Amino acid sequence: MKAPQHRVAATFRAVLFDLDGTLVDSYPAITASVNHVRALHGLPPLSEPEVRRHVGRGAGHLLQHTVPVGEGEANTAAYRAHHPSVLRSGTRLLPGAAEVLRGLHERGLLLGLCSNKPIAFTRELIAYLGIASYLNVVLGPEDVPRPKPAPDMLYAALSRLNVAADQALYVGDMTVDIQTARAAGVAVWVVPTGSDTIEALRQAHPDRLLRDLGELLELVTVRRG
Repeated sequence: MKAPQHRVAATFRAVLFDLDGTLVDSYPAITASVNHVRALHGLPPLSEPEVRRHVGRGAGHLLQHTVPVGEGEANTAAYRAHHPSVLRSGTRLLPGAAEVLRGLHERGLLLGLCSNKPIAFTRELIAYLGIASYLNVVLGPEDVPRPKPAPDMLYAALSRLNVAADQALYVGDMTVDIQTARAAGVAVWVVPTGSDTIEALRQAHPDRLLRDLGELLELVTVRRG
């Protein structure tokens, strides 16, 4: 077991975030679209907890594990065609998300988003939820050769921000986020608001397990120079 975490402020130039389960609760929307595809095959609906545990590794992974029949590309296409109808109504900011982004932005930190969610959905959501203006870079799986847990998205974000890996923090909610950050050589903190359990997060050894997003404002300061 890791030693107790000391509440010492950490300095960074940039903070990068995952989206689903980290900044937003999008599980109602995702569940609705999964169940739409299942209904096309005559399958009964899944509950939100059943869908939640497969979120975060891309649409292909999600549909592979929640719709066990049909052709993968067709299922993914059906999901993406349906999703705009529930995207806004089925997604909300997690408590404190807007305040954290605004607070870090006002301190002079560079902020970014690196999510396996299709980039068109991500861009629509951040505009709708009113957080786009805080973000200096927004990336999705279409922007890089490989999605998370490959480090490509974090590398691309760091390059666009002109920030070194040791000057950045990645904040996520899943073991895949921890794996991604480790591969990129970036510090990683996680919140227990997403698809993985607290125990699974602990066993993956993030640099810090936060109680919630708001703790970022207590712990993060900007690194100058």
